[in-house]
Amino acid sequence: MARQKAYNEKEVIEKATELFWNNGYESTSMSLLEKAMGINKFSIYASFGSKQGVFIESLKCYKNKAQDMLTKLKKSPKGKEAIQEFFYDFLLFSKASNLQKGCLLTNTSAELGSHGNAEIMAEIASFTKELKSIFAEKLAKDTSKSQELISKQANFLIIAKQGLSNASKVFDRSDLEDFIETTFENI
Repeated sequence: MARQKAYNEKEVIEKATELFWNNGYESTSMSLLEKAMGINKFSIYASFGSKQGVFIESLKCYKNKAQDMLTKLKKSPKGKEAIQEFFYDFLLFSKASNLQKGCLLTNTSAELGSHGNAEIMAEIASFTKELKSIFAEKLAKDTSKSQELISKQANFLIIAKQGLSNASKVFDRSDLEDFIETTFENI
């Protein structure tokens, strides 16, 4: 008979997500995960297979945290204004704590680069692809724009969002709002 887990997987993944978000993937050791999650290595390996398994679940957890912003963006009847609101919402989300962590997905992309684990990079790419698609859909509300321009602007906005993520760890709110305003003056 299998032993019953003495912990809630969702709760321990929430704790691991915070740890990865604060420290990054490479700097997060198994001993740090044990301490943060409140479970031992055996339980971590039994439930998640590896540090990478914990991280994949943490990325999914993070994406769930961001889902409210995506849903609001998708449901908005507005065009570029909805994307601008998303940028402001993201700013609040990324600065929700005093740690100024930016975006876990952007941080991981910067940390691991193109040489990151394929499964990890696929999780990041799927989120980015979805967000870019939503941006393009909102930009297409302006019927004067060509499909080529919409595609270029969606690419630009994905990169601007990544820049905002990194900048949110360093700059104050006023500077970041200037960045957002200037970005959308040019879209």
